[in-house]
This record gives sequence, structure tokens and C-alpha cells, in this order.
Amino acid sequence: MIFIVVKFKVKPEWSERWLDLTADFTAATRSEPGNLWFDWSRSVEDPNEFVLVEAFKDDAAGAHVNSDHFQQAMKDMVQALVETPRIINTGIDGEEWSRMGELTVD
Repeated sequence: MIFIVVKFKVKPEWSERWLDLTADFTAATRSEPGNLWFDWSRSVEDPNEFVLVEAFKDDAAGAHVNSDHFQQAMKDMVQALVETPRIINTGIDGEEWSRMGELTVD
């Protein structure tokens, strides 16, 4: 799978509206056939930083980046950002979350 984590530094005036701004993009991406997950989190240390954790089947990332909703999101999000987002994009084995071996809940 293609595993991606992106950190978005948002202007303070956009922090409370960020998830609304990205809602259509999020919904459209989650409905893509090759999307495995697309989850937003907010930093507990910086309320103006949002983290996106996403994954796609190996052959689906290209279709995602070339989709109309992706292209529109790139145009929509730039107005709310302080800086260029930081990203980790890598291929890894598997297509789902594994259970943590070091901590087991019975």
C-alpha cells in the first residue's frame, strides 16, 4: 500500500474552519475505490496543525492525485495555509492496521 502522512500548518483564523474546508475532499477521497483510509487529526500541542493519515492500494494513488476533487482541494486549501505542507509518502506491505504487540487489551 501507499502510506501517506501530511502535516498542514493552518492560519489561526482558519483553524476552526479547516475540517469544513476539507469536508468535500475528505468525503470524495474516502469514496475512491482504492482508498483504504483518510483520517484527520489535530495536534494536541499546536491547535493550528492538522495531520492527515491516508493510505491507498498500490495502484490507486495516481488516480487520487489526478482526480478532480484532489485538484480542487489543492486550490481550496492554499488560502488557509501558513506554509507548504510536510509529507511522508512511502510504500509498505499490507492493506490494514495491525494489532500492537507491545500492548494487548483482553
